[in-house]
Order: sequence, then structure tokens, then C-alpha cells
Amino acid sequence: MKTLILFDSYFGNTEQIAHAVTRAFDPETTTTKRIVETTSGDLFGVTLLIIGSPTRGFRPTEGVNAFFKNTLPTNMSGVKVAVFDTRIALETIKSKALRFMVNTGGYAASTMAKQLTKRRATLMAPPEGFLVTGEEGPLKEGEIERATEWGKRLHAVFTD
Repeated sequence: MKTLILFDSYFGNTEQIAHAVTRAFDPETTTTKRIVETTSGDLFGVTLLIIGSPTRGFRPTEGVNAFFKNTLPTNMSGVKVAVFDTRIALETIKSKALRFMVNTGGYAASTMAKQLTKRRATLMAPPEGFLVTGEEGPLKEGEIERATEWGKRLHAVFTD
């Protein structure tokens, strides 16, 4: 079992979540790295791929989008995947107009999940969002622990 956990991060929040998720997996068979440093060779033999991105304009970052466009194979049949993002909690957005836009536009994780399932990858869990307190963070209290628990649940589902 080879697990690859990829992330992009602007302010360090998504990177912290990626490393918290990594703690649930065997360090001998798990690699965690920035998505912009990833090549197609890194995907060889991967049986579980986890991708994380900050939500930027209701979507994943440009680095994540470039990875999907230029590096990921079009047919990922047989690869199990999970996705997460970092985001501002909808209920903490004061502006009704912005709250409406976020509610309508969505988050990065759902966009990534759709792209992966179009490539025939098997989604292991619903897209997950981890909360930041503002555009630059920090992470909301308890999110690191929640990320580790999410990783443990993924690991349990994957190894069953």
C-alpha cells in the first residue's frame, strides 16, 4: 500500500492539515509533499491519493489546477482518493452577499472530488473542509486534531 498526500498552501494552514492527516498513516509507505513539487513519477504505484488545497475564489489553487491538468492521468481507475480543503466557516462570514456567494460557489474540495471521479478514481470519503478563522488563518481551534482523526478514518476504510 503506497499513500501519497499532496497539498498546496499559501499561509501554512493547509500544510498543517496535510501533516496532521499524515500522522494516521505508516511513514514507511506514505509520502507527503507540496503539489507543485510532484511529478507523474511520484504517482507510480500509489494506491491511495489524498489531495488538499486552500479554497481560493471557490476553487482549488492554481497549483492544484495545474497538477490536475498537466500531471494526473485521465484514467485513475483502481486508485482510491480523498480530498480536503481549508476554508472560512460559512456562518462566520458577516456579509450576507459574500455568504451567499460562498454558499453558491462552493469550496475547493468538492471541485477536486468531481475532477477525480471524472477520471474514474474511487472517492473514499466525502470531500472534507477544515476551518480557518480568517483569510490567512490561523486554523480554528481543534482542526489539527480533527484532521488526524479524519486521517485515521480514511486509513481504517482503506485497509478494510
